[in-house]
Amino acid sequence: MNSVLETLTKAGVSIWLDDLTRTRITSGNLKELVATHSVRGVTTNPSIFEGAIAGSADAYASQIVDLAQVGADAEHAVRVMTSDDVRSACDVFADVFAQSGGTDGRVSIEVDPRLARNTDATIAEAQELWNLVDRKNVLIKIPATSEGLPAITEVIGRGISVNVTLIFSVDRYVEVMDAYLSGLELAGTRGHDTSSIESVASFFISRVDSAVDSLLADRGGERATALMGQAAIANARLAWGAYIDVLSSERWKALPNARPQRPLWASTGVKDPTYSDTRYVIDLVAPGCVNTMPEKTLFAVADHGEFLGDTVSGTISASESIWRELSELGIDPTSVCNDLESDGVAKFEQAWMSLLDTVAKALARA
Repeated sequence: MNSVLETLTKAGVSIWLDDLTRTRITSGNLKELVATHSVRGVTTNPSIFEGAIAGSADAYASQIVDLAQVGADAEHAVRVMTSDDVRSACDVFADVFAQSGGTDGRVSIEVDPRLARNTDATIAEAQELWNLVDRKNVLIKIPATSEGLPAITEVIGRGISVNVTLIFSVDRYVEVMDAYLSGLELAGTRGHDTSSIESVASFFISRVDSAVDSLLADRGGERATALMGQAAIANARLAWGAYIDVLSSERWKALPNARPQRPLWASTGVKDPTYSDTRYVIDLVAPGCVNTMPEKTLFAVADHGEFLGDTVSGTISASESIWRELSELGIDPTSVCNDLESDGVAKFEQAWMSLLDTVAKALARA
């Protein structure tokens, strides 16, 4: 076991891999990462599946032929292939799931991103995916759009475990936690065992720095330069503070059997090459968080990450100060995060459409 990753795990960071391909499963690579790199879960998204199926055509070739022979269209074929991969990955993590009491060993699959603004359709697809994968350790990903919030409540209320994705602002994160609590309360009234419901809230990191740094570069000056690369980590640390506030609330205490909706740091691959490639892991260590990493980031942390202990607790004041300075420069966090959410939904939809096109062509050739 890699010593740095093992130390992070002991400090309370649950390490997940932000990637999944069929080859990674069938070759034993995923199982090896569990054994050697402390990987305790997997996240996927439309972009990941697009890369997996388009980039590993041979791994899916025989299944595409079978699907073509029964007249499957691209949408059905994509759902069959992706749910098969997620189910197989869930089986790889069965031991982790059991040993962690159901906290870890989780694998995520996302609702069709074209439904991000449709509450009822999101609920229906979340239920369908839950039934299709048919594994207790799957997480259904629902975007944290305004339309996604009531869907989160209803899906949790059905006893389905959820990964809430595309969270950028602390304000929206507070709304997500409220939706989760409402879902738990609903599940309780319906007779579900709330202790079996797991949820994580995927708070995106690097994209915030990319957006804010671009605005700072436009403004120029020493003050703007000094704030480069500080927005995203400060934003996440403020989100952690909001999470701790919820855990101390009377509303949460009234749900003694429920599991906390852990913050999951997503988009942790560094996009600016001038920044340390481990910063969105090492600078966001807190007991009870999840960090989902692209393989490149995972290996970078394993190779040269320097564990600094808990780098989140006690940082609220400093983080508020950073965003106060950004606001004084005319950078509005609400505007930045709203733009990032819209852009994120659009990118996932584009990736999904590209995947459908790739599979449709493959079905036609089969």
